[in-house]
Amino acid sequence: MNKYRWRATLAVLTLAIALPTVVGPARAHDHQHPELNAWYQSLHSGKGPCCDGSDAKHLDDADWDTKDGHYRVRLEGEWVDVPDDAVVSGPNHAGRTMVWPYYLDGHPKPRCFMPGSMS
Repeated sequence: MNKYRWRATLAVLTLAIALPTVVGPARAHDHQHPELNAWYQSLHSGKGPCCDGSDAKHLDDADWDTKDGHYRVRLEGEWVDVPDDAVVSGPNHAGRTMVWPYYLDGHPKPRCFMPGSMS
C-alpha cells in the first residue's frame, strides 16, 4: 500500500473512531433509571438550567459538606464554595449528591448543586 493510500485509510479510521464521541446519540442521565430523564431536564438553579447536555457529577459524601451555613464541594481536588443561587430546590429523586460544574479561568465552579442524603 503506498503512503498516500495508507494516510487516507488512517484518516478515515480516525474519523470513524472519533466522530461517535463528538456526535453521539443523546445519553440518558442515569441508564438504570430512564424514568428520571424528564426530571433531570427540568432541574434549574438561580444560574439557569442544570442540564445543558453535560451530565452531572455524582459526589461521594467525602466530597461535599457545609461550612458557615453554605455548601462546598470538592471538584478536581479543589474545594469550591457553592453560591446560594446554584443550589437546586426541591426533592432529589436520584438520591445522590450532584453538581453541574462549569469552568472559569481554568477552575471548576458549580452552576447547579443538589445535595443528597449523607449516609
